[in-house]
Amino acid sequence: MEALRLPPCAALPAPWLRPDARLLLRRPAGGAERHVRNPPLVRGVKADSRRAENESCGERGEFAEQGAGVTRRALLSSALPLSIALLTPPALAVPALGDPSVTIADVTRDVTPAGKLPAAEEATVALFERTTYSVVNIFDVTLRPSMSTTGQVEVPEGNGSGVVWNSDGYIVTNYHVVGSALSQNPPPGRTIARVTLLGTDGFQRNLEGVLVGADRTKDLAVLKVNAPPNLLRPLPLGDSASLRVGQRSYAIGNPFGFDHTLTAGVLSGLNRDIYSAAGVVIAGGVQTDAAINPGNSGGPLLDSTGSLIGINTAIFTNTGTSAGVGFAIPAVVVARVVPQIIQYGKVIRPSLSLQLAADGIARQLGVAAGALILGVKPGSSAAKAGVTATRRGFAGNIVLGDVIVGIDKYTVKMAADVDKALDDLSVGQTVPLQVLRNGEKVTVQVVLEESS
Repeated sequence: MEALRLPPCAALPAPWLRPDARLLLRRPAGGAERHVRNPPLVRGVKADSRRAENESCGERGEFAEQGAGVTRRALLSSALPLSIALLTPPALAVPALGDPSVTIADVTRDVTPAGKLPAAEEATVALFERTTYSVVNIFDVTLRPSMSTTGQVEVPEGNGSGVVWNSDGYIVTNYHVVGSALSQNPPPGRTIARVTLLGTDGFQRNLEGVLVGADRTKDLAVLKVNAPPNLLRPLPLGDSASLRVGQRSYAIGNPFGFDHTLTAGVLSGLNRDIYSAAGVVIAGGVQTDAAINPGNSGGPLLDSTGSLIGINTAIFTNTGTSAGVGFAIPAVVVARVVPQIIQYGKVIRPSLSLQLAADGIARQLGVAAGALILGVKPGSSAAKAGVTATRRGFAGNIVLGDVIVGIDKYTVKMAADVDKALDDLSVGQTVPLQVLRNGEKVTVQVVLEESS
């Protein structure tokens, strides 16, 4: 291994930075030579702890307790800049690649003028530009105690979408979009949401959303805002009963807070059963593969004419984001429920005044199809019509009551079918009720009463 001599107080030359080099130090009086390896921080090589002297710096120059630290610092201070320079790969010193002979004008590309869109795309663009002003962004506002003495503060809890119902300022959305505020049972007339409305001038207005009413079983709520009629542009109401699988469908909403987002797809299925937050079946649900994500809830599902055919309400997914299976409350249900909420603050739902068994229990008791009646409200129309309930016999055995197999024109195969049938009926209406009694079909006339 080669030995290198250390010049007096001189900067370290580059070859001394090699990891295998040793520093040859000589005593000024001709003493023995000492070989010392590079300090630890120079290429990671350990230093020899033997003594040496610096012959020209006015110090004893020993690598002992006193001199070792001084000499190492001197070596490091002079060697470190050179080590950085030698360790830098030559490839990093890249020369400029520009070509001075080329001007910016020579390499600038011309922009191709936009041509006319295909007819199908033009129709989609026109649909969005025509309907987007009817869609609002809704922030649920929950009243919480403030840490200060000022009382309560309004805290936005979540967001979703809504639809302008008419020029009077009524806004339709999902119950679950404002569910946090509704869980506190606020009275009608209280502000429970912030409604963001986009005007045709491109500016958004933040308005107070006052509670009109809600129905948890149908996952619908109605708010009211105070806005000029020219800002309120309701959508035309479509006929969801005449929809066909394969039709184009469009969803507009505020997924993940990105307001006025359009997604497109087709109607994938009809007459789907949608279970609301209350566990009640919403019959006639519309299925679409248009992307519906959190924030789309409460927004409109449109057909190719821009008519409202449903209110987006749910997605079928394991991840919380769209998986190509979305559901909307059909417009026919919305058209029946919303006017009642506006007038009464709730839905006046008809009832048979009967208690029905869960399907699983009915099957265990030997009922193959239909809705088994467990109880009948005393004094109700059903009781007066002679409808019988399940009871205990004298020996403690179970005596089955009537089993509903039909209501009016609707066939009943399970308990949920009763709710579906009642959706299309009204309070005070007299309907034929078909039941199985001791194996025989019996028809009785029942007047529908208001559900309690």
